[in-house]
Amino acid sequence: MNHIRPLIPLLVTAGILIGGNGLQGTYIALRGSAEGFSPSVIGMIGAGYSVGFAIGCIYVTRLLRAIGHIRTFSAMAAITASASLGMSMIVDPAVWFAMRFLIGIAVASLFATVESWINAKVTNANRARTLSIYRLVDLSSVTIAQYIIPVAGIEGPLVFNIIAIALTLSLVPISLADRSSPAPPEKIAFDLKAVWRISPLAVVGVISVGLSMAAFRNIGPIYAEEIGMSITSIATFMSAGIIGGVVLQYPLGIYSDRLDRRRVILWTTIGSIITGAYLSFGAGTNETANIVSVFLFGAFSMPLYSLCSAHGNDYAKEGEHALVSAGLLFYWSVGATIGPLLASMLLEYYGPRAFFAYTSFIFAGFLVFTIRRMGARPPVPPSERSSRFRALLRTSAYFNRLAGPPDKDERE
Repeated sequence: MNHIRPLIPLLVTAGILIGGNGLQGTYIALRGSAEGFSPSVIGMIGAGYSVGFAIGCIYVTRLLRAIGHIRTFSAMAAITASASLGMSMIVDPAVWFAMRFLIGIAVASLFATVESWINAKVTNANRARTLSIYRLVDLSSVTIAQYIIPVAGIEGPLVFNIIAIALTLSLVPISLADRSSPAPPEKIAFDLKAVWRISPLAVVGVISVGLSMAAFRNIGPIYAEEIGMSITSIATFMSAGIIGGVVLQYPLGIYSDRLDRRRVILWTTIGSIITGAYLSFGAGTNETANIVSVFLFGAFSMPLYSLCSAHGNDYAKEGEHALVSAGLLFYWSVGATIGPLLASMLLEYYGPRAFFAYTSFIFAGFLVFTIRRMGARPPVPPSERSSRFRALLRTSAYFNRLAGPPDKDERE
């Protein structure tokens, strides 16, 4: 525990950020619906966040190198809290789009700052334990945050105020308990063409995950509302999908390390297609069937990002792993920008059944591409792989470094 104690302020801060961000995504969908926004407008607002997130991923390293971790975190926390309060003051789609765009930039920068900070402090002795705690913080904070909505209610400024307070309080652990600021991080290489050259399958895979799972996070609450779920049940529905994403992460990862990783991706994609199709055409308005099915949908769909990232790293040469991580995160954000727009328009014009039919269609396309790539080149034998499966969060490229093996100088 002594190894972890210096990291507690950063982990607490990360928990506040992750929970607040997860709460805001669900709440904006429900509040927008209550204000009379159409699903396509809500999808546009969700896309604004993803565009901002992509920009934040590109430029945050420059910001960290220019002004340091503490100033970057303080500035971005202030922007996020102010934008959240702005949304409570002016209920207008254009204003909300602009505010979510700013929040996307700021949140990407906040995650990168915290995870770069943690990565600078983690040692080989506490790396595994830190990762376990971080993933526990991620799961518990997002799950608990969903239930703030039924307690606080949809109407009024209360939830926006809670988010702004949480973001402001995220400054406290760092300010009181951490007097150091790590050295500016090294610049992360960014070359999208090179990442495509290394692994087309990984690129198409993470775009598919962005198209489908960002739609689930942004439009899933509208789907649940339109099939008649209460606010509490919607919170449970969203939490079930998130928790389900943890269940198969490690079993699938272990098998993918031992087998042709593409076969594991193939069967996981098939599971995503089947569960999505059942949600669309079998579950109907049955609340229990929907919650159980979305749990299984998350169990198959959410590990795909980590599996595709691991596959991409199988083909990466020494020194290219950070390049792959940063590129795949950007490609994911491209899918996450388009996904909520497409899914919301389909839901608006064809009803809630179209929502998970859309995700199944996306994964079916990825399935076909996977089969084609399996015939294009042989797999990397397990004994020749330079990295193993890692369960990743789509927060920043610095998390990939944290989850990866220790650097050469750390090992020596």
